[in-house]
Amino acid sequence: MISQALREAREFEEESEKRIRETERPSFHLTARTGWMNDPNGFSCYKGQYHLFYQYNPYDTCWGSMHWGHAVSRDMLHWEYLPAALAPDELYDKDGCFSGSAIELPDGRHLLMYTGVVREKQENGGICEVQTQCLAMGNGTDYEKYENNPVLDERDIPEGSSRFDFRDPKVWRKKDGTYRALIGSRPADGSGQVLLYASEDGLCWQYRKVFAANNDRFGKMWECPDFFVLDGKGVLIVSPQDMLPRELEYHNGNGTVCLIGEYDEETDTFTEQYDQAVDYGIDFYAPQTILTPDGRRVLIGWMQNWETCAVRTPEDKWFGQMSLPRELSIRDGRLYQNPIRELEERRRDRVEYRGVLVRDAISLEGIRGRRADIELAVCSADEQKLYRKFAVRFAQNARYQTSVSFEPLEGILKIDRMFSGSRKAVVHQRRSRINSKDGHLKLRMILDRFSVEVFINDGEQVMSATIQTVPEADGISFFADGEVKMDIVKFALE
Repeated sequence: MISQALREAREFEEESEKRIRETERPSFHLTARTGWMNDPNGFSCYKGQYHLFYQYNPYDTCWGSMHWGHAVSRDMLHWEYLPAALAPDELYDKDGCFSGSAIELPDGRHLLMYTGVVREKQENGGICEVQTQCLAMGNGTDYEKYENNPVLDERDIPEGSSRFDFRDPKVWRKKDGTYRALIGSRPADGSGQVLLYASEDGLCWQYRKVFAANNDRFGKMWECPDFFVLDGKGVLIVSPQDMLPRELEYHNGNGTVCLIGEYDEETDTFTEQYDQAVDYGIDFYAPQTILTPDGRRVLIGWMQNWETCAVRTPEDKWFGQMSLPRELSIRDGRLYQNPIRELEERRRDRVEYRGVLVRDAISLEGIRGRRADIELAVCSADEQKLYRKFAVRFAQNARYQTSVSFEPLEGILKIDRMFSGSRKAVVHQRRSRINSKDGHLKLRMILDRFSVEVFINDGEQVMSATIQTVPEADGISFFADGEVKMDIVKFALE
């Protein structure tokens, strides 16, 4: 039975969606149906479709009463909105249905596991959020909350851990048919950990152990854990809050960290070997992954950053979008990411140039647009003389531009949206140190109206950023300090 709160949310979103024109959204990045979107939730394959839920406030373009929005797709690029799946309508989740995950049960039901939130007044007058883990089951459209919710609460966390920081379950089914879930937690030292829980049926859960501990290495609280085995390695992805930078590997504030190591499935033991950032750009957080029916591990994240949420305006009808889904692989202890291959089916109108000499600023006939897939390869025109800088500028006209620039002497790639139309003093630039020999650089840039994702050197690194630039600014140009030889292939994207 649908609650009054959920019925009202569904009626509101259906009516509000009509006021948003198709051209006011990205073409192939999922956005909030209306209002606010943050973390991806419940990314799963169910009844032949990809399901993606998301943290959702249908009533406003700022964070608020957390629902679960819902969309489905057959290719992870063309999304169809379904009615909101969850609303905060029970005593144990009355102040929010926070992030979680989804899995299909053997009986064919779609199981959602999420964090229920209740605000509690403290002795000092402050308010803290008590967080518990809850279940809902349904048919892919409508979901009924489990009668025995919450299934995990403060009685199920290790001694000294906070009941106010216990969230974001990621559930999976093991080969033996049992279930595991990872949940973000804050221990007594305040620095974050990931807890492991087990279940025989997906409904009754027991605490097993601390799966991974931060020990004050990567920020504080670890949010939105995700774990999988890929190319023979265990991969744990977490989103730490309050990070300190480590040179250019990690940035200040909220970020996303990938830990790669060995995994013993019999004992559920993960041993870290390598760590790296997942995205080196401005806007990326809280990713989830899925194993596709054809065996690919695909990741999608919230293409936003908590520090940059002020870029919205009162006129905005929606806020927040997801990243392009990315196919993952592990090579030499490093996570590689590339756009899902389905994107190539949306390519049209190929334009290609080879061996273009760039010195100062140039534009090329047929190279423009705000929905584009661009492959670039650059090197010094003279092998004996290294160029000093190369840049590509896009979403450009006489007033606006966003740029990606590379300085080979320092090995630094920078994304800069200072002149993209933002009227707020938020983060506008990010830099990353990349692998480059003698000034050689390969980029694949995906533009989709209000964002850019830059895949560097065949996916060794990625930099993502959202932009607010007016749609008519669709110029693309190139700049070199020194002499650069450039190959470029550009496709329009439907």
